[in-house]
Amino acid sequence: MEVGIEDCLNIEFEYSKSKYHLKDVIIGKIYFLLVRLEIKNMELEIRRQESTGSGPNTYVETETLAKFELMDSAPVRGESIPIRLFLSPYELTPTYHNINNKFSVKCFLNLVLVDEEDRQYFKQEEITVYRLLENS
Repeated sequence: MEVGIEDCLNIEFEYSKSKYHLKDVIIGKIYFLLVRLEIKNMELEIRRQESTGSGPNTYVETETLAKFELMDSAPVRGESIPIRLFLSPYELTPTYHNINNKFSVKCFLNLVLVDEEDRQYFKQEEITVYRLLENS
């Protein structure tokens, strides 16, 4: 996933996979390729989006389940930040796509950057969350 503002900011967010079980760990890195913007802080959020209904009667609710602060100062070009986010402490539910074309649950990783003037920049990437079968 890449986040960028032309000639000001270019960030690459790399993580190991896009499918996670409910007790998994998100492992990745953020690379700063170009930094000409005074960044105050950066967070990684886990968001759940539930959709019910169909057509014009669709109701969408988005909830932020977790916020994880990655940095709280200005990065420099070439810097990288490792990420290790454990999913087990959060109340995640498995991903469901279009159950009877009336219901779906999606999870997203949302990278949020805030500059010195409190403007927010973000990039969102969908992930699939699944439940592991428990062995008795």
